[in-house]
This record gives sequence, C-alpha cells and structure tokens, in this order.
Amino acid sequence: MGFDLRNAINAISDVVQNRPAPIREFDQIYMKVADMVIQAEYVARVFDNKKIVFVGDGDGIALSAAHLKAEGVIDYGPTAITLLDFDERIVNSVKRFGEKLSGKVDIEAHLYNVSDPIPTEHLNRYDGFHINPPWGASNGGESVVVFLERGTEAIKTGGLGVMVIADDPDLPWTQFVLRDAQQRAIELGYVVCEMQPQLHLYHLDDAPDLRSCSCLMRQIDASLHPSASQPLSKERLTNFYGKSNPLQYQYVKELPTLNVERAPDNQYQLMPLGGEC
Repeated sequence: MGFDLRNAINAISDVVQNRPAPIREFDQIYMKVADMVIQAEYVARVFDNKKIVFVGDGDGIALSAAHLKAEGVIDYGPTAITLLDFDERIVNSVKRFGEKLSGKVDIEAHLYNVSDPIPTEHLNRYDGFHINPPWGASNGGESVVVFLERGTEAIKTGGLGVMVIADDPDLPWTQFVLRDAQQRAIELGYVVCEMQPQLHLYHLDDAPDLRSCSCLMRQIDASLHPSASQPLSKERLTNFYGKSNPLQYQYVKELPTLNVERAPDNQYQLMPLGGEC
C-alpha cells in the first residue's frame, strides 16, 4: 500500500470517534481500526471515480474511504457515496461528518430497512455496492443473501459489489454461508473476481478471533439483473440477527441530545470539590 500509515490511522480515528456505540442486538459488531484502514483503502481503490452505495455501514468504511481521499492520504476513491441504513444514529453521524468533506467527496445518508423494497430513487442508480451484513449463523446465511440482493437492486447492470462476511475454516457454518452467498451471486449474474480471505478482526468479546473476508464481484450477465424490488416475505425475517432474534423493528431512532460527539450525560455524575463520594 503506497500511503503513509500513520496519516491513514489518524484519519480513520476521526471516523471511529464519530460513529455511535454498536447495538449488539442487531449484530452491530465493529471492525478493528487497522483492518478498517485496509478495507477503506481497498474500497477506495476498486471504486475509484465511481458512485457507490453502502447498504448498511456501522463500521464506518464509507466515511473512512472518503476521508482518506479528502485528507490526501490517497489520491483515489469514489466520487460519491450514498449510505442506506436503518439506524438513524448512523445516518445522522454520516451526515454530520459528510459536511466536513463537502467539495471533496459527495456523501448522502438515508434511513432504509432491507425488509422494504429499494426506494425508486435508488433503484439501478449506482456503479457499485458494499455490504457487511449480519453473518447468518442462525439463518443459513439468509441475512447475507438479503443484503446482497438489495445491493444488486441499487446498482446499474454490469456493476461491482463488495461483500464482507465471516470466514473461519474452523467454523463450518461460515464456510457454508460463504458458499451459498457466492452461489446466489452467480444466480444474479456475478463472477467473484477477487477474494481476500480471513482478513478482518472485530470487537467481539465472545469470538475475538472470528474473521471476515472481502469478496469483490463483477456482474457479467446483465440479463440476470433485477429490474424491480419487492418487500421481504415474513419467512426471510426469521433469526435475521441471530437465534430467536428476527428482523422486527423498522428503524433505530436517535434520541435528541445536546451532547453530540460527547459522553452522554446520563453515564456520569459530577461531584463538587469537598463533596462526598
């Protein structure tokens, strides 16, 4: 990688500082910083001069790729990035940070839940997509397939896709999900043209060594590209975020606060000098 690593890490730390705390109930598990640098640079490189959509992005890879370019750490990257996410905290944090990048990289963020059809204004619009969905250990990878389909619906025919999912040879379920996701990609007209196996680590207490891979896909058969988008059936919502944890909420709404980008005031107490502990 031909860039200054220290400048890159400092740039990514700005993004980490900006993102909200993860909600584990919805499988929001954040990638570690060094691996964010690797993924963000990779995204910037494969989507250079393209308009791309992120269907979900708790990690902050969209902002990371844009910020690396805006800070001059790298001289390539997407021209425009759109985020679709059901967590209003993430949407608002991207909007706030995106204002700092105005004139360098165009950033948009919109509330969207994958149970709904892709909105008309985003259908077949982008050059590529990026997903890092719930990994599907409890639903046979169905959650991965859903995000893959939504990403495909959002891009033009012949576009690119990057899919980040679990990859651990010691955990058979990850290999079956990886196989089935690639099979669905083939059914949508893609070929997997590059794969970086066992690449990323996460802040995951119960499985600290679980890694994910990054798959780059190119659509080569436009006849298989979906021209419409439909709501998800109820059957596909089962165990979406884990065992007995279906997709049942439309949005995560952000509660108003005066302490934006500061510690929530309900998590600490100020004691005056001379006061009792």
